[in-house]
Amino acid sequence: MTEGALRNTRQRTAVSALLAEVEGFHSAQDLHAMLRQRGERVGLTTVYRTLQGLADAGEIDVMRPPGGEHLYRRCSEGHHHHLVCRACGRTVEVAGPAVESWAERVAAEHGYAEVSHTLEIFGTCPACAG
Repeated sequence: MTEGALRNTRQRTAVSALLAEVEGFHSAQDLHAMLRQRGERVGLTTVYRTLQGLADAGEIDVMRPPGGEHLYRRCSEGHHHHLVCRACGRTVEVAGPAVESWAERVAAEHGYAEVSHTLEIFGTCPACAG
């Protein structure tokens, strides 16, 4: 990432503020549409670039659902995983100590260092299942 990718521009401020206000994960196109509805003059490419910079900086989470486009949201601090409803998109942040131990052990067994990972678990939430 280049140093300029995280400049505090008007567009970055608008994207960041929107993410702080909305619940759940949203695509770059959805966020762009929301910004345009608010009267923000920001291009879709700028939204994508801003989201990538925020993700690289660890300020937002990125979910990569199977067969879908990347989705973004502002999450709590600290490493966590997501339990995601396939039907409505409801997302719950969950800890995964067993996953953390497994990832560290597997990486060490193969000589890897500075390892990171993401994990999304997809299912059907109680409201949609009922």
